[in-house]
Order: sequence, then C-alpha cells, then structure tokens
Amino acid sequence: MRRPTIVDIARAAGVSKGAVSCALNGRPGVSEATRTRILRIASDLGWAPSSAARALSDGRAGAIGLIIDRPAMVLGVETFFMRFIAGIQEELADADTALMLQSVDETSPELATYRRWYAERRVDGVLVVDLVRDDPRVGALTVMGLPAVAVGGPEGTGGLPCVWSDDGGCMRLAVRHLAGLGHRRIGRVAGPENLVHTGVRTEALAGAAHEHGLPPPVVVHTDYTGERGAQATRDLLAGPEPPTALVYDNDLMAVAGLSAAQELGVAVPDHLSIVAWDDSPLCQAVRPALTAIRRDLSEHGRLAASLLLDAVAGGESRRVPAPPGELVARTSTAPPRN
Repeated sequence: MRRPTIVDIARAAGVSKGAVSCALNGRPGVSEATRTRILRIASDLGWAPSSAARALSDGRAGAIGLIIDRPAMVLGVETFFMRFIAGIQEELADADTALMLQSVDETSPELATYRRWYAERRVDGVLVVDLVRDDPRVGALTVMGLPAVAVGGPEGTGGLPCVWSDDGGCMRLAVRHLAGLGHRRIGRVAGPENLVHTGVRTEALAGAAHEHGLPPPVVVHTDYTGERGAQATRDLLAGPEPPTALVYDNDLMAVAGLSAAQELGVAVPDHLSIVAWDDSPLCQAVRPALTAIRRDLSEHGRLAASLLLDAVAGGESRRVPAPPGELVARTSTAPPRN
C-alpha cells in the first residue's frame, strides 16, 4: 500500500488541502469540529508527517547519529554498546526522535559521513564515542556547527558537552581487590592503545599497582575481539613469569581468555584470577563465573542522548559524570596458589 497523503485526507473529509494543512499543523482557518474530524480521518488512514518535509519547514531531521568504529559482528555481542544503545533508545522514545547508527573502520570516513548527514539534514546532532588522543572529530564538528556530545572525557573534549565514566576509579577497584587476595603479578588485556579511556585505565592500573607495592603490570593491546583476547591470554601465560591475575577491557575478551586458559591447563581461579569489564550475562553464564566491573550502561546512554537533545535545543554545554561503577566479586578470583 502506498503512503497516505494530504490529498487522500482531503478527499475522505470532503475539504480542501488547505483546510487539511491547517488542521494538521494546528493553524487557524478551520472550526474545531472540522479539525477534530480531519485528525480522526488522518489517524484512520495511517498518515504521519514526512520527515523530509519537516526538515524543510523547521530545519529539524528528527534523528540523531551514532557512528561506531567496530566490526558489526563485535557490536552484536559487546555489552557496552548493546546496553548503551538501549539507554539512548529509551531517552529518544519520549522525544519522538530516531537513532541513525552506522559502523566504520577509520576516522576519515566517519568525518565524511558527518558532513554528508549535516548537508542532507539527516540528523540534528551526533554522539561521538571512542575518543582518541587529539581527536580530530572534536574540532571538525565544532567548525561544522553540528551539535555533538562526546561520550568520554572530560579532558580532550574541547567545548563539546560530554558524559563520562570514572574509568580510573573502576581500575583502582579491580587492583585493590586482586592485591587484597595476595596477587602480585597482574596483567591486563586492553583495548586499542590510542583510545583515551584505554590510556586512563592504563595510568590508573600503574598507579594503583605502585600504591600496593606491586611490580608494573604487563599490558597487551587488542581490538576487543574474542579471538585477539584469547591470543593475548596465551601469550601472557606462556611468558617466563606469567601473571596470576588478568584484567580484561571487555567481557567478550574475558570469556575468551577464560577458555584459552582452560585449554592450556591453567586453572581458574587456582592459578589465574580473571576480572572482566563490563559485567554481563556472559560473565555470569560461564564457569567459574567472572568477577566484573559493573556500570549502569543504559543510564550512560540515556544521559548522553539527553545531553544531545539539550544541545540541539540550544542548551548550555555541560559535562556530566555517569553513575560510578562497582566491582562484583565472583568465583573467578581467589588467592593465588602458585
């Protein structure tokens, strides 16, 4: 069936197109009885305003954009983005705003997409995730004039509003837990080295280890995939002084690392303790269940979307911290036996 138009409504109501336009847009020119009848007929026909026409009339697209530098297969299983996007959708539902989602693998295509979206009035604003050091997107979006909210920071976000989580504090919780169990050789399977939040976690890991009198932890950088997480685990456990505890930068790598350790005959938690980041059903389904950093990721997404809607409406730039994380201790962590 074709999409109903104003002409269809006018024909069914027996009035002019001008009368229908007045009724649908809340303008004077028709009686209340006629307006009510036209609105009822429009609803019965399934009519909805055209987003393209709305963009031409008031400059609003009724959508926000999110571009993520991850393979589509990883997005489907990575806890952070699944729950983060769920929070965004929850906030947008009340605002009658859609989410336009796209994945890329480089910064240049991402910037080109922003410019195309802006020129074509596809989105009213964008959420910027996975900030990198000296991120070119921050300056480009500011110059472009496209409203944007950075998910991360608060440093390195320029004048953009941002919502950020205390990655350093969460890392210190993990080290405190492991050091309290008696671990001295702590390693980490991290995300890409150029990401700002990766650097924050690395700095916090080194600082917390020093505070507890531990040797500098070994950090291996990966791409967040299970395959790379498993290989990094094998490499670390094959060293001359393998770690007795590993912290993983996402749940997918932690589960893959657990499997790799078990394949090598390294018992968890007797000879290797594991901490995952972020907590998820995956962490609870495996055996042993994984100790994990838990954050309210849905609230993180809701806050980001709310900030962006404020920015689109011309509100002041704000920097908002997400709720603090907590460490959930499970059976994958215990005092070392070696």
